[in-house]
Amino acid sequence: MSDKLIIVESPTKAKTIAQFLGKGFKVVSSYGHLRDLPKSKMGVDIEHDFEPHYVIPTKSRKTANELKKLAQTASLIYYATDEDREGEAIAWHLDEIFEHPAKTKRIAFHEITKTAITGALEHPRQINRDLVNAQQARRILDRLVGYELSPFLWKKVAKGLSAGRVQSVALRLIVEREREIEAFQKEEYWTIEAEFSKDGQSFTATLYSLDGKKLEKFDINNEKQAQEILEKINNSQFKAARVEQKETKKNPPAPFTTSTMQQRANRMLGFSAKQTMVIAQQLYEGVKLGKGGSTGLITYMRTDSLNLADEFLSQTQDFIKDKFGSRYATGPKKYTAKSKLAQEAHEAIRPTSPMLSPESVKAHLDNRQFRLYDLIWRRALASQMPPAEILNTSIDLDNDKGQLFRASGSVITFDGFLKVLPKAADTAILPAIKENDSVKTEKIEPQQHFTEPLPRYTEASLIKILEEYGIGRPSTYAPTIATIQDRNYVEREDKKLKPTEIGRVVSDLLVEHFPKVVDYNFTAKIEDDFDEIANGQLVWQKMLKDFYGPFHENVEQKSQEVTKEETVGQRELGQDPDNGEPIYVKLGRFGPYVQKGEGGNGDKPKFASLKPGQSSESLTLKEALELLSLPKVLGADEDGQEINVGIGRFGPYLRVDKKFYSIRGEDAYHLDLNRARELIKEAKEKKDKKNIKEFAGTEVKVLDGRFGPYVTDGVKNAKIPKEVKPEELTLEQCQDLLAKAKLRRGRKR
Repeated sequence: MSDKLIIVESPTKAKTIAQFLGKGFKVVSSYGHLRDLPKSKMGVDIEHDFEPHYVIPTKSRKTANELKKLAQTASLIYYATDEDREGEAIAWHLDEIFEHPAKTKRIAFHEITKTAITGALEHPRQINRDLVNAQQARRILDRLVGYELSPFLWKKVAKGLSAGRVQSVALRLIVEREREIEAFQKEEYWTIEAEFSKDGQSFTATLYSLDGKKLEKFDINNEKQAQEILEKINNSQFKAARVEQKETKKNPPAPFTTSTMQQRANRMLGFSAKQTMVIAQQLYEGVKLGKGGSTGLITYMRTDSLNLADEFLSQTQDFIKDKFGSRYATGPKKYTAKSKLAQEAHEAIRPTSPMLSPESVKAHLDNRQFRLYDLIWRRALASQMPPAEILNTSIDLDNDKGQLFRASGSVITFDGFLKVLPKAADTAILPAIKENDSVKTEKIEPQQHFTEPLPRYTEASLIKILEEYGIGRPSTYAPTIATIQDRNYVEREDKKLKPTEIGRVVSDLLVEHFPKVVDYNFTAKIEDDFDEIANGQLVWQKMLKDFYGPFHENVEQKSQEVTKEETVGQRELGQDPDNGEPIYVKLGRFGPYVQKGEGGNGDKPKFASLKPGQSSESLTLKEALELLSLPKVLGADEDGQEINVGIGRFGPYLRVDKKFYSIRGEDAYHLDLNRARELIKEAKEKKDKKNIKEFAGTEVKVLDGRFGPYVTDGVKNAKIPKEVKPEELTLEQCQDLLAKAKLRRGRKR
């Protein structure tokens, strides 16, 4: 028999763990799941208790065979995959591939450090089939939904569309928010703002009450009212009618869960949920810290637990006391998760050691890794520090005529946990004022405001609302948001999530005809069912049966009842005035487009995409005809050759014979012949400047590129040594440089 075999999911994780173990261990990677449902068919036997038919994908067969050979000769096999449902399922699939050898054990850990790995090896367990079944149930249910709803969308909307269970709910949230924004009617309101001063220190206040009555938000709703109030107040003398100071405490935030880490990284760092998880995975699996080798910097990053290990709590208190003083080390703090069944892991996300400060490891991290680690480290430490102490001051200023202004301010008297978190500046600091003190009025002026709709969701706010509804789990947020963008259902606009037209149609269709699938409470109930399966309280086959029967029946019924015309909202806009052909606006897989003609008598219809900002719901015949006007001939160049203008895959262009000229930034629809000639002339001059030297009878050229001069033959590019003058190169020298150059990626001779 050979070494003890430890199998993990990734090569980085394998490399980090290997350095902690001595001889007698071999650590290898499975590169994720080795078995899955087939891509070419549903792979679920519905008639026989939803029995899944797992296959080893072609890309994984080599790895599977190599691991089987290693398993046959190993003295003991440890499945060391992540301790969540996905990791448990990977371990089970490996065990199935190896045909359940008796020499297997399951080990789990929340951080990749020597102490954690050694401890896990000392306390192995068996594979938890309840966790496996919960993962299987999710995978099979999502396959059933996708395989039944996607063909429905192909027939009723456009080919190539797909629908997922959690993704469809996320899309519904985004679409409904967009409609709220569109329906929003802004309302005008005014406030009266004053600037006062006392002993040379100025401060601002807002009119709080008028004639003894507190002002509500819309009590002053136009400029005339505001000016009338201003006339009453002008030339008044104000004094302090009430001065109140109150000490409050601001508690530290809990350590990160997956959800709160993704939200904070999105708001503070601009990272998408997907980016955050990729970087967190790198920090978890191990980073090389100089001569000390690799070590995991954070604990497992897919978790909804707020628990922190006792050892970490003790170390953190010692670190805080040494670094900031005993006033900041007031004892360990424990937090309780709101989740009914926090199950993805048993600890919050934290640094593996408080002593590994961001600055101490900065030299070994790239910029994104450092910024996320800094966020995690500070959050974990802050959670173990005392509250910040804040002195709030409120001053009422009265003029004895029934007009009262109120000023508010606060000062941080003890920073507490804010010592390690980005510090918010004090709000307005007020001068020392006692009751009945007079103040000087510097100016009083009205300010106009308008109400604003709720903002579009960001990734952070979408994750927050999904979590509040109980939809999804730590491992699903990032792929859910990435999927609806990849499917072109949602696009980013100023870092906000906006539904596309195809996204609206798909969401509306699902809400109208499959309301249960996209119901927030029902989707949350499904997640609770998965939790119960993981906890051994529900049989997964029964859960699938209860869902699938009514769902399948509904899909069958709607497939017969719903027509494509009523789902895609196809409209006939009118007729082409030149030939009478009908003009339509339709919806396809990639969004709305216009079509001229029916395609009869062997003639192909003409198509054109809508411009950014145009909507199929409001498009007019005039706008459609303009879209269909391209490509067109503008006239001829100086040599008598036709100049064509059009819009292609890479934007607007001009074409003369077989040569294309990009005119990005130009309005192709209203371009005239003179401007087209200018653009072609500019493009030729630019090309002439780029050509340093050509060799007749060959494809070899010396060009000036964005990174400096280089040699090319159309297949290979070669750098020119700094000491060589490009214009003096001979053909033989160029060919020699090209012979030594590497073939450009993606190109073949």
